[in-house]
Amino acid sequence: MVLRLGILVFPNVQQLDLTGPYEVLASAKGAEVELIWKDRDPVMSSTRLPLTATATFDDCRPLDVLCVPGGGGVNALLEDQTVLDFVWERAVQARYITSVCSGALVLGAAGLLKGKRATTHWYAHDFLEEFGAIPVDERIVEDGKLITAGGVTSGIDFGLLLVARLLGQAEAETVQLALEYAPAPPFRSGTPAEASPAVLAEAKERLSASRRVREEMFARWRNAPVRAHG
Repeated sequence: MVLRLGILVFPNVQQLDLTGPYEVLASAKGAEVELIWKDRDPVMSSTRLPLTATATFDDCRPLDVLCVPGGGGVNALLEDQTVLDFVWERAVQARYITSVCSGALVLGAAGLLKGKRATTHWYAHDFLEEFGAIPVDERIVEDGKLITAGGVTSGIDFGLLLVARLLGQAEAETVQLALEYAPAPPFRSGTPAEASPAVLAEAKERLSASRRVREEMFARWRNAPVRAHG
């Protein structure tokens, strides 16, 4: 049995949001992973790594799983009806609809988080309620066919969990070993709770431009007679 998995690729995507789960999922037995976008022109990730779609919205085959990664490029997607329609349509058909990092906001904008438990990057977590989601402060959150992962590196953990759900724990453990995934970070600053106040402030400053755009977007939606999303 061939499992078909699709990951959205778009301008200014956070590349590890995409490449982390891609590496895990593409390493699983019988899995085929497509990168999906409107066309096959190369797009630049937020850290200047060029990426190219292998399928388009128009020619993408049916998917068992759709995954939406995050990054600064998510902001444009939140008001892109073509993207939101594609995500909604594929979510109805797929066995699992998933996200990594701020990709969860795209699921929300497509109307897929209402009443659902979900997580996202720690600096976007408070936006989940805007879409009617139930925010959960966990690295991976499952709610039926919806699986959301926290920020960036959590996409690797998410990928392994998804392999386990689709193909069993033994296959997930085999992939984990083949990739030698045994994280042992040299510093304990990977969450806001662990980071020092100075490090937390610096991280927020580096992420502030994208956050300001989102804050302005949500404020505009709240004041609009008709919501532009969901």
